[in-house]
Amino acid sequence: MQISDNWIDIAYLISAVLFVLGIKGLTKPKTAVRGNLLAASGMGVACVVTLLHRDIVTYEIIIGGVIVGGIIGAILAKKVQMTAMPQLVALLNGFGGGASFAVAGAEFFRGGHPDTVGIIATGIAVLIGAVTLTGSFVAFAKLQELIDGKPMGFPGMKLVNAILLLGSVAAIAYLVMNPGVEPVFWGLAIAAAILGILLVSPIGGADMPVVIALLNSYSGIAASAAGFVMGNSALIVTGSLVGASGLILTQIMCKAMNRSLTNVLFGVMAEAGEAMDQDEVYEGKIKSTSAEEVAMVLETAQRVVIVPGFGLAMAQAQHAVREMADTLEGMGVEVEYAIHPVAGRMPGHMNVLLAEAEVSYDKLKDMDTINPTFEQTDVAIVLGANDVT
Repeated sequence: MQISDNWIDIAYLISAVLFVLGIKGLTKPKTAVRGNLLAASGMGVACVVTLLHRDIVTYEIIIGGVIVGGIIGAILAKKVQMTAMPQLVALLNGFGGGASFAVAGAEFFRGGHPDTVGIIATGIAVLIGAVTLTGSFVAFAKLQELIDGKPMGFPGMKLVNAILLLGSVAAIAYLVMNPGVEPVFWGLAIAAAILGILLVSPIGGADMPVVIALLNSYSGIAASAAGFVMGNSALIVTGSLVGASGLILTQIMCKAMNRSLTNVLFGVMAEAGEAMDQDEVYEGKIKSTSAEEVAMVLETAQRVVIVPGFGLAMAQAQHAVREMADTLEGMGVEVEYAIHPVAGRMPGHMNVLLAEAEVSYDKLKDMDTINPTFEQTDVAIVLGANDVT
């Protein structure tokens, strides 16, 4: 069954509107569920219409892929702990980039005579898709502690990155003039894959939220380029939305961390501080206590602000923090949470953790909202949020 191009375009327009409304809904916790449903509905419309319009593969393969993917997704949703959510997000970004790379590669090896725009789009999808794939895998390995989370590099890395980037652009230009040259295509893919590794390797764990936001943007741009390759307007719109929103989020996070977006784009982050032994820092200074005891110490305060960070996630202390806050509020103390844009290991990490502990959304305040109120705050409790200066 196939439908006319006019109906296809109308359906894609509807899906694009649903995507925009979905993103709008995700801007507020209270409307986040509705936003997710709207965006998912938009994707459902786009997928169904595409399957009715494009006879690319048999439905048996499609159904098999849906079943396998659904099983894997269900297992991940059940097994992955909340503390491992940043790693999962990094992997999903990588899979998105890899999918765009695969689509562009399939179109390239299918042959034919694509126009100049199609060849350029293929090259961009391969370049950004491969960078996103390998860069996301490095981010995952750092977060999962499969490799050292500290910044890694070597003398002349910036020069090597520049050479790889210029070489990739040159390869795309060569393919425009000489379409179908397979060695150049593979050279582009390999250079882009190495570039992705080298861009993320010098970035430490504390800066990972910025990297994940940027890789998310890359995956959207790669998807948009793949849309140009396939002539799929829904993919172009969706990829553009993801790419733009990810880049805006990255800019917001860079500003909050006093980082330059240019440095992030080219894998240059802040210099690591002097390493110190944990015993040297904490020995003899740590005392075990309970949420109730801390609340009793703070009972004379009128306003308390809690500043959570990655240590809260690692210790799974969000429930204890909520218990302490409940005890304080029972004593008449006002309690709010100051959420830094880069707290944790992914964008929104602290919001997710505190929501899991059933902390009310209206108590979570962003940096711009909470900063002017600290003058009226009696006590600020910093919980595991001391790894970014």
